[in-house]
Amino acid sequence: MTPPLLLAAADSGSGMNTWVLGTLIAVYLGIIGCLGYRGFRRTASNKDYLLAGRSVNPFVMAMSYGAAFISTSALVGFGGIAGQFGMGLMWLVFMNIAIGIVVAFIFFGPRTRRIGLALDAHTFPEFMGNRFESNYLKVFLAAIIFLFMPLYSSVVLIGGARFLQEVMMIDYGWALAVFALVVAVYVVFGGLKGVMYVDAMMGTVMIAGMLSLLVMCYWKLGGVASAHQALTDMAPLVAERLPKEAALGHQGWTAMPKFNSVWWWTLVSSLMLGVGIGALAQPQLAVRFMTVKSTRELNRAVVIGSVFILCTAGAAYMVGALSNVFFYHADKGIAEGISGKLAIEAAGGNPDLIIPLFIRQALPPVILYIFSLTLLSAAMSTLSSLFHVTGSAIGHDLFRNLSSVKRDSVLITRLGVIFGIAVSVVLGIILPPGIIARGTAIFFGVCAAAFLPSYCAAIYWRGATRFGVWLSISVGVGVSLFGLVFLHSKESAALGICRALFGRNELVSEFPWPYVDTLVYSLPLSFFALVIGSWCSAKPSPAHIKNCFESYKIDG
Repeated sequence: MTPPLLLAAADSGSGMNTWVLGTLIAVYLGIIGCLGYRGFRRTASNKDYLLAGRSVNPFVMAMSYGAAFISTSALVGFGGIAGQFGMGLMWLVFMNIAIGIVVAFIFFGPRTRRIGLALDAHTFPEFMGNRFESNYLKVFLAAIIFLFMPLYSSVVLIGGARFLQEVMMIDYGWALAVFALVVAVYVVFGGLKGVMYVDAMMGTVMIAGMLSLLVMCYWKLGGVASAHQALTDMAPLVAERLPKEAALGHQGWTAMPKFNSVWWWTLVSSLMLGVGIGALAQPQLAVRFMTVKSTRELNRAVVIGSVFILCTAGAAYMVGALSNVFFYHADKGIAEGISGKLAIEAAGGNPDLIIPLFIRQALPPVILYIFSLTLLSAAMSTLSSLFHVTGSAIGHDLFRNLSSVKRDSVLITRLGVIFGIAVSVVLGIILPPGIIARGTAIFFGVCAAAFLPSYCAAIYWRGATRFGVWLSISVGVGVSLFGLVFLHSKESAALGICRALFGRNELVSEFPWPYVDTLVYSLPLSFFALVIGSWCSAKPSPAHIKNCFESYKIDG
């Protein structure tokens, strides 16, 4: 194995490389500190802390949205999954752009901004609670965010820590602690202004870094045509080297898995649908629509956001798939002990390590240090958004509605951020290897089933009722949890509850149900519950509906 880059003292250039790394990190943290301080100086009220004063530049908004959307769970976790599944995962990039950017910005963003302004909403739970005139709904949604958001935060933490562990040879526990500490500083003090300023800078770094990695990858593999042809020619190795995966539907890295196979259901239902559709109902993304001055800013942000997704997630998935060519044909002098192996074999069976291992083996040390800032940016930008949303749910939505103190408190919100960070670090320590992509898919799927029907109704259906929303969210969360515990084999087997109660890993063993993601049935049931509940309950008052949908029709 190549000696650890940071510890290779015998290398005559190691001192220089370490000095370069130290300088880059110092400059990087200095810029983050300045932007965080700028956010702190411009945060004078809770509206500033929670919504950045509703006056964010469209470029900053789009880059912040994209940076919060694409994290190390995408670049490291899903990039590694692409090393297993191949280029079929590029369909997820298409869905991220078509649904997560175009549909979100054009059909969800303007109405969310206008209705949020009319209702003076500062958070996603407050938006939904005010729209359906229920403080208890605010508390319920904030509790869901508090319970499930740390899972996503922890897998993003894991992605960044695994990168530092594999590439920089830093102890995993220390990596978790350093990540959490740095992000905590500018989130706690800078609020959403600090978060969005830093996200915009990090998003720019991510685009440059991922495009550079893709170009470097093609250069290493002899060009675009040569690289893709070599990957196509490796298809027979699936049956030879990965017989179990071949039996589950793997047909090569430039082909989709066999239709109606285990791998097809995993790719399509869990990864493509779960993450692709789930992006519409992410609280940390929805709140960004309320930070801009007018719909014009959202329209201008569509192209910026689309380019961002294509250049970051698209590059990561391509590199993940092509890493198989690199590892299998690598020069033994460059990648000692790696040559002749497929990507998942080189990573010891842990897909979370494929991208970090490829980066360490393929890039020269100095370039490696520069690119390291890309993945650090991806982790820190998403973490800052998740921690901010978790803190606002605890401090702004839970505390204000469950205590006798009804006024806003930036201090309580900041304490909520710290609490959310602590829970995420603990989960980052105890969660098992290879959890990044699956943990992301679980979180996105639960959010879609719980929030998407009611969120759609909040901005489009005047006849939706409070009871219908309660029923929809309860069904979405309940069915998702039931599916994870008793039906979807990946989680039900790991949890062991189904086996303890019924003596089997899943209640329904007939194919394909153990491999069908919970989103496939929880989301339609949640929509159905919303419609039935709204038809069977009292309609909202005309005055409230008029305030929501007509007060802010004119946009500057």
